[in-house]
Amino acid sequence: MAAGLFELRKDPITGWWVATVVDREFHRDRFATAAASIDDGGACANCVEPAGDGVRLRVLKDFAFHVVGTEAEARALATGLGQVSIADARAAGSWRTIVAPPREHRPLHAVGTPVIEAMVRIARGALAEARAAGQTDYLQVVQNWGDQAGARTNHLCLDLYDVPQVPHRIAEELGGAARFVIREGECPYCRLVRDEVSRPERLVWQDTDTVAFAPWASRSPFEVWIVPRRHEADFSAATDADIRATAEALRNVLARLAVSLDGPPYNLLLHTAPLREQVDSTYHWHWEVHPRLREIAGLEVGTGLPVNPVSPEDAVEELLARVMTHVEHPDR
Repeated sequence: MAAGLFELRKDPITGWWVATVVDREFHRDRFATAAASIDDGGACANCVEPAGDGVRLRVLKDFAFHVVGTEAEARALATGLGQVSIADARAAGSWRTIVAPPREHRPLHAVGTPVIEAMVRIARGALAEARAAGQTDYLQVVQNWGDQAGARTNHLCLDLYDVPQVPHRIAEELGGAARFVIREGECPYCRLVRDEVSRPERLVWQDTDTVAFAPWASRSPFEVWIVPRRHEADFSAATDADIRATAEALRNVLARLAVSLDGPPYNLLLHTAPLREQVDSTYHWHWEVHPRLREIAGLEVGTGLPVNPVSPEDAVEELLARVMTHVEHPDR
């Protein structure tokens, strides 16, 4: 039987499906896209706020989330909003950003490991503080790089969204990981680390602490997961050695993507344990990189089925070949 246009692949943890295009030859010129800068008029607020010369934490909005629920609930809440307290109005969470030193507008991989370490260390501290406060359910750490990825500044930064709910994607991972542990007797991310190293067709990079690979059911072209070898659910419990290893892994993986795709726009996401749940034995913190290389089309909107136009195997083959060429012939 002839192969079809799509190969339906199932995520081994969440059970979600992805349609992977398998009958088209990879053409780099369709996907290599440089991150576009932001038109800020020459004024960067993150260069001057807050004051200081190093990596800093800037508060953009306290009580960033106002939980109104359904339209009917929102109408009932609005009726008496002027007479209730902030707590009763269900305002919660915050939006903050970890900003690199002033005038630091280079991409993350280009600033050097010490700056990356400092930024990641502040993220770890923010997670620990949010867990101790117990006022919200999840702290999302994200980097949007490039206008196409939703960035609103050219300054290097990591955004912190302290939200009053566990995100749907995280909830699916938590449930799927727990079921995997019951069924298989081990953490699925620990299994992935072992399997991806032994079958290197999707392996992007590894060292003694970390493994980076394109997942089997990649939802976007050149998606990469960066997973520590050491099992730990909560990034706030990361050791100083983990922080150093994370910085090194982020620098290496993002540098490889930059060489392969002309410095693409991307979203960098930390997946970690919820703030009010103990999932030590079943979850495993990790980073995900999603380059933003294309527009979402009708099949995805209509079905909710992610469509990946580049198989992860083809993506890694191209990525590694391009990196090797750059190493051997850096002028190309």
